[in-house]
Amino acid sequence: MSKFENYTITSENYDLTRQPVGLELIFGALACGSRPLGEQTVLDAGCGTGNYLAALHGKVAKVEGVELNLGMLETAQTKMADCPGMRLQQGSVLELPIEDGACDGVVVNYVLHHLEDGSDASFAATRSAVAEFHRVLAPGGTLIIQTCYHQQYRQGYWYSALIPAAIDRLVHRFIPLQLLEQGMSESGLVPAGRLVSLDEVLQGETYLDPLGPTRQEWRDGDSSWALVEEGEMANVIAEIKRMVADSSMDEFLAEREALRRQHGQATFVIGRKPQS
Repeated sequence: MSKFENYTITSENYDLTRQPVGLELIFGALACGSRPLGEQTVLDAGCGTGNYLAALHGKVAKVEGVELNLGMLETAQTKMADCPGMRLQQGSVLELPIEDGACDGVVVNYVLHHLEDGSDASFAATRSAVAEFHRVLAPGGTLIIQTCYHQQYRQGYWYSALIPAAIDRLVHRFIPLQLLEQGMSESGLVPAGRLVSLDEVLQGETYLDPLGPTRQEWRDGDSSWALVEEGEMANVIAEIKRMVADSSMDEFLAEREALRRQHGQATFVIGRKPQS
């Protein structure tokens, strides 16, 4: 369960401004596993509305999905209703309803920060989740965690500069990458590198809509907006409208896009379970 966002409500608008990114990186990492990609069983842990389920379907032998929030899960079930052989279950990444060693790959996309409240410097919940991913992986299996390091979140999203207090609240929920890899090692996984896509944006064609943040359905595509307090939101909307009106928004977006192209919006951290 997210500690700061109501995904039952968010699920109604989530797909309007979110798309799967990093698919080439994900498939490349899975293909380096111990079994051919087309023979693999892959789990999307915290599958949300199923965007990555749809991308995985047809590329691997079997797709599993686990999602705790019922609203998100029902959206995924509707979306994937015509996909035979796909099992979707309600459950937590801290206690996956999956058998030991059943998966050749586990993908986790922007999930782990929802387990934390930012007060635990050891990130105990994230470490517990990583241990659970290790449990369900078969020997030679691959874990792919899509996450974000602190500076990447500050610089990779144009609107982060407009909501610095909310971003501060959010980034403390993201486990530092070095600590994440340490948790992998402690669980028995071997860290196998980090990958960043500099070209893709999570919100697709809607991302650079300058008035996007003024609309709730647009904000539902990014967790950071759930941490913007009411008074802050009013100020942000007023500032955006001012920048659009006086034509300073174009220069602002250009500067922010230059930073995004340097940092990207997400980092994929790879781990592998030893063969024996």
